[in-house]
Amino acid sequence: MTTPGASLEANLITLRDPGSAAAEAYRTLRTNILFSSLDRPLHTLLVTSSSPDEGKSLTLANLAVTMAQAEQRVLVVDCDLRRPSLHTIFGLPNERGLTSALLETTDGPLPVQRSGVPGLIVMTSGPLPPRPADLLGSRRMGVLIEQMRAGVDIVLFDTPPVVAATDASALAPRVDGVLLVLQAGHTRRDRAREARQLLEQVKANIVGVVLNGAKLERGYSY
Repeated sequence: MTTPGASLEANLITLRDPGSAAAEAYRTLRTNILFSSLDRPLHTLLVTSSSPDEGKSLTLANLAVTMAQAEQRVLVVDCDLRRPSLHTIFGLPNERGLTSALLETTDGPLPVQRSGVPGLIVMTSGPLPPRPADLLGSRRMGVLIEQMRAGVDIVLFDTPPVVAATDASALAPRVDGVLLVLQAGHTRRDRAREARQLLEQVKANIVGVVLNGAKLERGYSY
């Protein structure tokens, strides 16, 4: 397990400005997720979007920070094996990660790294494979998911946009819940509808939607 090589504050609003409205919104998201899972506990949560550049990875990272700040043991896993970004957000090397664990034949220690936030560890993507969906849908991935959830309270998986690739659909049935991230003024309604339909087709448990970039109403003071 290694330590982060760069400051996180520049990337994560929940650390840079914890008193901001944006940071409070992430804490509200954390609370809403916890309340939504009272009857069906969430130990594994997949975060995806309908299209690229809707902020799913930053949403996942900030949500993970707020969960760790609430004294949960959190593991974030970069399953975006096409355009991984968690190693950049957390300032970590990416020589080993998820793909390394998937290709290993023995069940050794998971290639996780300290994030710099107490209670939060990271598994980066590792080297990029030629067929990501095959790896995420493999039997080996199922074994790893069980190994991941054994040592923490919640595992957050970052995946490619569900409309752009089949990766999220391959992994969604294996996790307890799915969070869909959309971008105000950017996400097309038909793409959002298609993303929901694709997730429903694989019987994913969609726990909610995050709308990034929404403007606060005038006079909003909390």
